[in-house]
Amino acid sequence: MDQIFNTSDIKEADDVLIEKSLAGNKTALEDLIKKHQTWIFNVALNFIGDPDEAADITQDVLVKVVTKLGTFNRKSLFRTWVYKITKNHFLNMKRGKHESGTLTFDVFGQGLDNLKDESLSDYAYEVEEKLLVKEAKLSCMKGMLLCLDREQRLIYILGELFKFSDTLGSEVMEMTKVNFRTKLHRARTQLYNFMDDKCGLVNKKNPCRCARKTAGFIKMGYVDPKSLHFQKNTISTIEKVVEKKTDTYSSKVLNAYQQLFLDHPYLESPEALKAIKKLLSSKSIKETFNLG
Repeated sequence: MDQIFNTSDIKEADDVLIEKSLAGNKTALEDLIKKHQTWIFNVALNFIGDPDEAADITQDVLVKVVTKLGTFNRKSLFRTWVYKITKNHFLNMKRGKHESGTLTFDVFGQGLDNLKDESLSDYAYEVEEKLLVKEAKLSCMKGMLLCLDREQRLIYILGELFKFSDTLGSEVMEMTKVNFRTKLHRARTQLYNFMDDKCGLVNKKNPCRCARKTAGFIKMGYVDPKSLHFQKNTISTIEKVVEKKTDTYSSKVLNAYQQLFLDHPYLESPEALKAIKKLLSSKSIKETFNLG
């Protein structure tokens, strides 16, 4: 699989699709959308922790990309322009159901402590136990990300999971490189310190184990045993679809926690995005572009 951030020929390929799209070629516009929508969906999934909300967010971002396409000035790579639209939407959108309250690491930790340990063998689920436990782990870890504020969360996702350099990360987040690195370090530290204190995936001294909490997660609705949302339509893992980057973070413990997130599934974006399909089916696609 080609790495999605490989820069070879990406500008030329995007420019061709953009020119054809602006000329009214619906196929080119659809190809341009498909080229970037899976990345947006996976960032949204990690940002909001819910596949349905992530699909809605992806659709909203793509509508903005399409309607603003005529304003793209080619001063940067098209993908960087898309990343900025994504960033602005993520930081300013209405809070979803998983952000309705103020979630902190303390509150999250108390919730795990209060969740009764149960054995999955006491219940009859049709899905393999190991898949249910994996789903619980994925759900729990994505929930941890919600304990970071929106800016920190997005910086963590871009810099740590999708391995943006400080040059690209600072450009997308519209801050200095120093500020981007500082905020990334702070997000890493808060997240990984919490996991090292609470989670048993790396620190085996911790009592919290995914297998013991899975039944409780199912009862609370965080895991759907009939539809494994965080594993459905898996393409690869996050690590395998991004470019390699030398990690200057030296701690082996912290790297171990990063690896847990990098091993998360990278999912195919849902195709049924109604608003996008409506735009693509319009009589004159050129009418949707903001050319002012």
